[in-house]
Amino acid sequence: MIRSGKIALFRHAGRPAHPKAGLSNENAMKDLRQRTLRGVFAKLLGQGVNFVLRASFMMALARLLDPKDFGLVAMVTVVTGVYGLFTSAGLSSATVQKKDITPDQVSTLFWINILIGSSLAALCIATAPALVAFYREPRLFWITEAMAAGFLVNAVGIQHVALLQRELRYVTLTLIEALSQLGSIAVGIGMAIAGFGYWALVAAALISPAITTVSALLTVAWLPGRPRWNVEIRSMLRFGCTITLNNLVVYLAYNFDKILLGRFWGADAVGLYGRAFQLISLPSEYLSGGIGGVAFSALSRLQGDPSRLKGYFLKGYLLAISMTLPVTIGCALFADEIVRIALGPNWGEAATIFRLLAPTVLILGMINPTSWLLLSIGLQGRSLKLALVIAPLVMTAYIIGLPYGPTGVALSYSIAMTLWLVPHIIWCLHGTMISPLELARTIWRPFLSGIVAAILVFWLKRQFGPLVGPLPRLILGGSVMLAVYLSMLMFVLGQRTFYWELVKGLRKSPGAEPAGGVEQVP
Repeated sequence: MIRSGKIALFRHAGRPAHPKAGLSNENAMKDLRQRTLRGVFAKLLGQGVNFVLRASFMMALARLLDPKDFGLVAMVTVVTGVYGLFTSAGLSSATVQKKDITPDQVSTLFWINILIGSSLAALCIATAPALVAFYREPRLFWITEAMAAGFLVNAVGIQHVALLQRELRYVTLTLIEALSQLGSIAVGIGMAIAGFGYWALVAAALISPAITTVSALLTVAWLPGRPRWNVEIRSMLRFGCTITLNNLVVYLAYNFDKILLGRFWGADAVGLYGRAFQLISLPSEYLSGGIGGVAFSALSRLQGDPSRLKGYFLKGYLLAISMTLPVTIGCALFADEIVRIALGPNWGEAATIFRLLAPTVLILGMINPTSWLLLSIGLQGRSLKLALVIAPLVMTAYIIGLPYGPTGVALSYSIAMTLWLVPHIIWCLHGTMISPLELARTIWRPFLSGIVAAILVFWLKRQFGPLVGPLPRLILGGSVMLAVYLSMLMFVLGQRTFYWELVKGLRKSPGAEPAGGVEQVP
């Protein structure tokens, strides 16, 4: 904790932060590897809990609220979500990525985040009349006004969360995320049962970041000091601005579909499409949230060691693809069952949208990890250029599919992303220490295992599926698919050693120093 006004969280460049800083480089790398694996395990476990909580929340609210309630809130959040991208301004990533950082630098970034958050809250309030006029829906006014509070609340905790990430304290982060999720669910379901309608969704969206911020403030032993402007701050701002612009372009590209559907097809269409999109996005968010943040933190610590960075990235990529493939197959084969169980009988139209969007789980699972590499080695400019190409591609696809409603938009989006996959991978890896061929050699075994599992389960579903109900069909079919996939991967294709090494790496190494130039606080 903070003692005598001094901050114990930072190491200044050129000065060791820990009595055991003389550990050999090999021991330090071993410690980093183990901390990374424990972080991934904690995040995956936490994301699994959050996945169950979010799915349960979605199932409950789908039965308590109408599609129009979801559509009204989606009309607002698709716009306020753009503002939310600027709350961090990429400065949390800058804090994590920088090799050495001082308390003065983080204090300055904290106050910059506060200034940005306050400005965004004011902008959100000013936007409310424009949204009402655009959608021709007066109820959007007070929804937008209420959402403004979230920007300032988020801004207060950004640097505290970033410090936890920099320290690879992902067990703590996982507990905070679970707590915020539980609080959000409790408030949302309680208000829905009480008959507050779409206000239950608004309250749930505000409660979660509030709990996260308060928990981070109580956990991190640091208080901000006076802001101090210097050259290093300017370089971190440039890094953060590039990240923010990248996120903005990607956000607009991946949410333009909802804006179009809301404008031309109404709240019901947005509600159906939005629920299907959110449901199909849960696996990608789970995997990206479980591995991505930890991978970025670890790879940033290795930016001066290309050989080890390459090994870490390829193993992380293999792990991500190994987990993404069975999820994608399951979503495609059991779309009707998943939607029926998750959303209820009134959402049958969403099943077709869900199935059409299923390929994007795998596509995003292959594309998103490349950003770990680009950002960790300082190629954020290339990441931005990629986003500037993706955006018009998918926006054009939305427009092509728009005359056919939500299903047309979903199909066009999936086709566009599939066509973009290979060019994206080649561009990302060009000039780095990793070649596309090395990446292909890394992931061919999970792909072959997935193909075999998909063919077998598809045949079984056609033969015996009509004999059982949706829930038993999903459980039995999913279990068979997973068993076949793992058997192929582990035993037929000989991947047992890789996964066993990951399990062994979870064992704690005694006496190793914290990774990333951060001193643990007692």
